Amino acid sequence: MQTQKLDVDEQPSDDGALPDMAISRLRQVSMKLAMAKIDISVFDAMQPLEDDWRALETDDLHSLHQSYDWCAAWVKGFRRPLAILKGTYAGETAFILPIEIVTSRGLAVAKFIAADHSNINTGLFSGNFAESGGSIDAEKFAGQLRQVLKGHADLLLLQNLPLEWRGRQTPLTGLPMVQNQNHAYQLPFLSNFEETLKQLNAKSRRKKFRVQSRRLDAAGGVEYVIPETSEEQHRLLDIFFHLKSIRFADLGLPDVFADRETQIFLHGLIDKRDDARQYFGLQMHALRLKGENKDRIAAISGISRKGDHVICQFGAIDEDLVPDTSPGEFLYWQIIWGLHGSGVALFDFGLGDQTYKRSWAPVETAHYDVVLPVSPFGLAAGAAHRIVTRGKAHIKARPKLYKFAQNIRARIG
Repeated sequence: MQTQKLDVDEQPSDDGALPDMAISRLRQVSMKLAMAKIDISVFDAMQPLEDDWRALETDDLHSLHQSYDWCAAWVKGFRRPLAILKGTYAGETAFILPIEIVTSRGLAVAKFIAADHSNINTGLFSGNFAESGGSIDAEKFAGQLRQVLKGHADLLLLQNLPLEWRGRQTPLTGLPMVQNQNHAYQLPFLSNFEETLKQLNAKSRRKKFRVQSRRLDAAGGVEYVIPETSEEQHRLLDIFFHLKSIRFADLGLPDVFADRETQIFLHGLIDKRDDARQYFGLQMHALRLKGENKDRIAAISGISRKGDHVICQFGAIDEDLVPDTSPGEFLYWQIIWGLHGSGVALFDFGLGDQTYKRSWAPVETAHYDVVLPVSPFGLAAGAAHRIVTRGKAHIKARPKLYKFAQNIRARIG
């Protein structure tokens, strides 16, 4: 029997306790041994997993987009085949990967549920797995995932995963990946709004806010509203759909919110709320004008919350109203100011590089896609995804080239 000697820094202390380095190595060894014994099952429905699912999602570092209620709202709208992966070790749930099967041109792709409308994905892991980033035997894990997904999918494509999220490395580290072309942008909340603002160009931002306030007052005034009734929340969401459709038409771009399934999904999120857990699927915020344009909506935004993490899902403005006031930026000031003191630690502007996000968010997070072929067809599709993703990243990293590409896209519709 072979034994492995601890390094000097890993020797037990006088009180018999192992130092952190030794504990870390023991955890890595135990996780690799666990991978040999873990059982992975595939589920075609969410309900049998609800209790375990809700238990895992209580971890604040697990994404809202993998929460049970978020996924249930999507499944109700889209009704795609599910292949949810549950890992079990020693009789306990080790992880849940909420996956649906998206089929296009004969290719079956296993993706996170609602991936097309997710700003950050993490999966759901037990405490041991959540803290095991980098220590799982990635090759063995990949082989197990391929095996259980055979007959369900050609390609496992888990998009928009941060390798490290708020100090924790993803347990999926080591699987085949490519960096996503889109980054996400976050604003950490400090002790109060003034302290948070100091992370930005606070003097310039306060001056801009004062100018916006004077212009809005001159136009008759404005009211920041967060409707309390479900009916009014749904009405604001419909106004958002209308404003966004106009914007997409003006740009010559397809409207990603136009299909019935997406609208059912987002309306469903409005009614997913649990104050005890500090959770809401979607909450609409708006600037409502007074004066000549009384009751008209100048700017609108939808945000979601899970624990101490708030995500801005989308926003829109009525470009025919008070355009010189930057109502969208004014609305973000109101939202961010109002959330202070409510237990929020991070305000997330989500994916996509836009000027207003960079002006508000001092933290930029790179995202990655797991690209794991399951079949020969998936091998080719995975290679294509890598090439396309790297090409998009190359273009987006060069502002002039990106602007040119946007103009071409708008012309061809």
